[in-house]
Amino acid sequence: MAATSTRASASSRSSKTAAAASARHLAEIRRVAELLKQVSDPTRLQVLLLLSEKERNVTELCADLGSQSQPAVSHHLALLRHGRLIEPRRSGKHNYYALTEAGRELAQVVESVVG
Repeated sequence: MAATSTRASASSRSSKTAAAASARHLAEIRRVAELLKQVSDPTRLQVLLLLSEKERNVTELCADLGSQSQPAVSHHLALLRHGRLIEPRRSGKHNYYALTEAGRELAQVVESVVG
């Protein structure tokens, strides 16, 4: 009887461990989905790839993107910043934007797909 009780207890712990691992996996999938939403717009994707080359300010990004207005680029930057993919660095009158670690990882994945 004691062996059955021990097996049941071990089985219960195993089920709880599996459930916790499944919950962590689901949380990770949701986190990745949120990151992908951040770059689901072609302009934000371009910004991410441009910033993977070097940090830039809004004026430089507008010039590199061509047809995007400064307010539109600023809006895209705000969304990327909110998603913690980029971070600003103030220098004089300008903010220079660079990728965070998560942004660099995502840019590497995108570059491998775009190739």
